[in-house]
Amino acid sequence: MKKNKTQKTKVGRRNFVKLLPALGAASIVAAKMPLEALAQTPSPTPVPSPSPSPTPAPRITKEMMHQAEKLIGIELTDAQEAMALGGVNRNLDAYEANRKIDIPLDTEPAISFHPMPARKELYTAKTKFRFGKVELPQFKTAEDLAFATVPQLAELIRTRKISSTELTKMYLARLKTYGPKLLCVVTLTEDLALKQAAAADAELKRGKYRGPLHGIPWGAKDLFATKGIKTTWGAEPYRDQVIDYDSTVVERLTEAGAVLVAKLSMGALAQGARWFGGVTRNPWQIDEAQTGSSGSSAGPGSATAAGLVGFSIGTETLGSIVSPSSRCGVTGLRPTYGRVSRYGAMGLSWTMDKIGPMCRGVEDCAAALHAIYGPDGKDITVGDAPFNWNPDTNISTLRIGYLKTEFDGPTTPPTNEPQRTQAEQRRTIYKTALEVLEKAGAKLTPIELPKFSAATLRFILSAEAATAFDDITRDGRINQLSGQSPGDWPNTFRTSRFIPAVEYLRAQRARTLLMREMEKLMSQWDVFVSPAPGSASLLVTNLTGHPAVVLPCGFVNNLPVAIMFTGGVYDEVSPLRVALAYERATTWHTMHPKMDWATD
Repeated sequence: MKKNKTQKTKVGRRNFVKLLPALGAASIVAAKMPLEALAQTPSPTPVPSPSPSPTPAPRITKEMMHQAEKLIGIELTDAQEAMALGGVNRNLDAYEANRKIDIPLDTEPAISFHPMPARKELYTAKTKFRFGKVELPQFKTAEDLAFATVPQLAELIRTRKISSTELTKMYLARLKTYGPKLLCVVTLTEDLALKQAAAADAELKRGKYRGPLHGIPWGAKDLFATKGIKTTWGAEPYRDQVIDYDSTVVERLTEAGAVLVAKLSMGALAQGARWFGGVTRNPWQIDEAQTGSSGSSAGPGSATAAGLVGFSIGTETLGSIVSPSSRCGVTGLRPTYGRVSRYGAMGLSWTMDKIGPMCRGVEDCAAALHAIYGPDGKDITVGDAPFNWNPDTNISTLRIGYLKTEFDGPTTPPTNEPQRTQAEQRRTIYKTALEVLEKAGAKLTPIELPKFSAATLRFILSAEAATAFDDITRDGRINQLSGQSPGDWPNTFRTSRFIPAVEYLRAQRARTLLMREMEKLMSQWDVFVSPAPGSASLLVTNLTGHPAVVLPCGFVNNLPVAIMFTGGVYDEVSPLRVALAYERATTWHTMHPKMDWATD
């Protein structure tokens, strides 16, 4: 299609050839990733190189950009060029910083290729799941159980004190009442839910109990394929998409007896909280529409916090479980990369995407992970390590570090009084949280993250995401997304087409070095503690694949404040145990938003 472009300055073929090295050096990601999904990560000084620095690349001009468009097969409007130009030039610094990292010749990139057919693997390593002590809530109607935890609901269903059908009808009613105001529901799966609930009740009557998720209603982030039901990815180009199979996560939760009540909203193509239906709202701050529930798993965060589902499943690439869980005051678990099969889930970044639960308690997350983890023979990145939950809250034997400088507050003092007040309130909350951990038996030692410029590796995500959605970028459907600012996917995908393979693979090799540094750190510690979501560890551990648990620890301006526990690779049990010890020593997880705005 012919674009409306103004006259361009002509550059001869010979001069254009001279410009190509500069264009290669300038091939980068969009100016700024969306804050809703990402932690604000400082950039430590990169590892210095013993070799001399190369001659600085020339800055990229609009004319260079225009000529490069012909090379890469995409045509931008003047406005799109101007928007992309800033990102192209700013990311030169990331390339130059990565070139200063001395990477040994035998360092492989942190990516894997498995040239093998799909195969079936058996779950021989799984052990029987058990909860710790469960205190049952008092209730008169199913509505009284809207905020009950999975262990509580499981015991009530198992003992037939309430039926799955009663719970399912209650949650469906709440989804209809509160969902439209929260903008957290894409598709209500009422017919399927009632059918699954009736089947769960019938099995119990026959003496068949599938386990701790039997009959419990849940919600899925709308990137998981559900056969015969729309899977929209939150994006206008896919709002009528129907996939003819179930994702592995959906299959496994169905096998566990869980009841799917809704496909929950997600930021368009997993960016922020904005989807084609609007910005998903935070039930604690219903009128705030800029950030909303934050992160692309906004729907699961909002719905779980508002008591619209028993639990939910989200995904994280660079903060999209941690951020909405923190903002909405729910407990989120980002498992180790390769823990849960991504088969049937929208791919954003093949080397960074992770799937995990968002719940009202720590053991809720453990039960959900136990149901969905492990190889399926379809996603060959999934490891076969066992997840054997241990609800023991004696944490005195665990080696626990904490990022002291982050708990001390921002290095740059706030510029105005409200910000200073909020910063001081956060310091007080975190000081108290650490004291609670120590009283629970934790021996806390100050630690620091490796001195590595992880921020310069962030374009790995953008390169992979742009590749995943290159078709709609090239044919223009990306322009249908509501977000069209410099930090939104359309501009990021367009500018990411300028990333050369050499720079991408070099960044992956540098990522391997970062993984080795984190391995050294975690060889000394079972768990480390940090604020959430604004910790530098958020970017680092998403790049390295480490698991993390986040849960509420207080409030500032009536909004939840969260704390995060990070564990070693394939060790979700340790951070979950520390989180459980903290949860049992506090009451923050029992606090829920007032829902009086539903009648406004």
